[in-house]
Amino acid sequence: MKKALVFFLIAMVSLTSVFANGSSEGTTAAAQGGEVYKIGILAPAVTHGWSAGVAYYAEQRCQELSAEGVIEYRVSTSNDAAEMTSQLDDLMVWGADAIVAFPQWTGMEVPIQNAINSGVVVVNFDIEIAAEGVYRVSGDNYNMGEEGARYIVDKIGTEGTVVILDVPTSGSVAELRKAGFLDTLAQIAPDMEVLTYATLFTREAGLSDMADILTANPHIDAVYSMDDETSIGAIQAITEAGRTDIKVITGGGGCQEYFNMMPEYENLWIESALYSPEMVTQAVDMAVSILNGEEVETVRIIPTTIVDKTNYQDFLDPNSPY
Repeated sequence: MKKALVFFLIAMVSLTSVFANGSSEGTTAAAQGGEVYKIGILAPAVTHGWSAGVAYYAEQRCQELSAEGVIEYRVSTSNDAAEMTSQLDDLMVWGADAIVAFPQWTGMEVPIQNAINSGVVVVNFDIEIAAEGVYRVSGDNYNMGEEGARYIVDKIGTEGTVVILDVPTSGSVAELRKAGFLDTLAQIAPDMEVLTYATLFTREAGLSDMADILTANPHIDAVYSMDDETSIGAIQAITEAGRTDIKVITGGGGCQEYFNMMPEYENLWIESALYSPEMVTQAVDMAVSILNGEEVETVRIIPTTIVDKTNYQDFLDPNSPY
């Protein structure tokens, strides 16, 4: 776990350097006989390990395509919808042919629609928004909920008390994961007691909110958490409270630190629905394919993979920033 944390910190330092001014830029000479496209990347500021991974992998893929003489690129990170909208406007003035956007907040529908209407190709990463003509690459959020429900029922049976750590501020991401979980639970374990609490996709929120939940509920059988970072904090709260009643906690994202925690808890099944930030490279490639006139699917959904103590070693990657 310490080794994974070291790699994460190294990556964070690197990203802090790259994005210190909110943006980075790469240019390339035109490939022989080929057109060089301008592609902009809009990502949230590096405040979460998974978001750090998104920015990192997007930058890495853009560097590769730039070296091949395929694109010029700019990567910008923002703290809210207003800042991202301003950066989107800057990319349009720059002459972007395509924009890969990770619009983590509400309020991006209109500016993204305006970009599409002006002829810019927009590929959304992860987030589904109401904009006509937008492309999207995403993990299967609904299926993550389905798999979480099946995993919990497999470990504790069809009756018990399950806490959902919901993240309503994340828009469609949490909505779909929660829907998949509840729909599946209604089918396979209708007698399960479900308690829902709001939190955030951070380990700090997972720690503080789970501590309050434990105080309010003397017995819990399982926790449906939607994010690895939230789960890391929740596990700390469970450990500090000395609670042994909780047998399962889920997660999502593909955090290396979280993977390494899985074999350390003998009486707690720790699960992650793999939802790797590396998927953003497919969004970049989709943008290039569209600009090349290739036919692509409007929405590309990446299947869910379940990781726990039985197979976590297959997913360890010392080079991952997350």
